[in-house]
Amino acid sequence: MRVLSPDGEVGPAVLVRARSPEVLAGRRLFVLDNGKPGAELLLARAASLLAARTGIEFAGVRRKRTAATPCEPDLLRALGAEAELALTGTAD
Repeated sequence: MRVLSPDGEVGPAVLVRARSPEVLAGRRLFVLDNGKPGAELLLARAASLLAARTGIEFAGVRRKRTAATPCEPDLLRALGAEAELALTGTAD
């Protein structure tokens, strides 16, 4: 019997985080709904509360096709052109 190990070499994780703006007032925020149940409601409510506290402009919700797939490149480009900030990410 030959047993193969699925282990392999793991390289360092590449992370590039965007810098948070010092002031949110006047900036545009979109919610990116990942398609999971309740995600739009939860994220839109969080965005509304954030707008009330900071003066950010909550510009609406955009939804990716499914929760199981990455965001479509055209949607990411549109969000990048239309918004300065995006709020996303939930689990069910």
